[in-house]
Amino acid sequence: MKVLGIDTSLRSTGYAVVEEEGSRLVALEYGNIRNKADLPLTRCLAEIHGRVAELVERHRPDAVAVESVIYGKNAGTMLVLGEARGAVLVAAAEAGVPAYEYEPRRMKRAVCGNSLAEKDQIRRMVKTLFSLPELPQNDAADALGLAFCHLNSRSPALSPQAI
Repeated sequence: MKVLGIDTSLRSTGYAVVEEEGSRLVALEYGNIRNKADLPLTRCLAEIHGRVAELVERHRPDAVAVESVIYGKNAGTMLVLGEARGAVLVAAAEAGVPAYEYEPRRMKRAVCGNSLAEKDQIRRMVKTLFSLPELPQNDAADALGLAFCHLNSRSPALSPQAI
């Protein structure tokens, strides 16, 4: 199974394409979709959509795993994050790839065994889980974690619903 994990953000969306090869996990590609601070919102959304569509076309994942909408104090920030997430979901839907969402705590528990894990713990664990040569950047590490979470959620008791 191949999964595209996405940690959405307007300026630095993390992505990771992960494949299960027997009992081994392989990170085929991971990184960040960066948008400059002076780029208008609509251009950022188009960039995110286009890059995710390219990743889906190139890797043909079986599923896309995204972080669920989290609640915050700043409604404007939450709206922008939701719009970025929408750009990702549309790219998946256009390609016919089912998308699944995971709460940040669920991803942290899957990766670190602790739903309150810190960013550095996630980075170190995904480095180990995927035998990466170096620590990934925070957003890419979260994307790797989301893909890992999906791969470990396929038992009937934990099976997620496509969104």
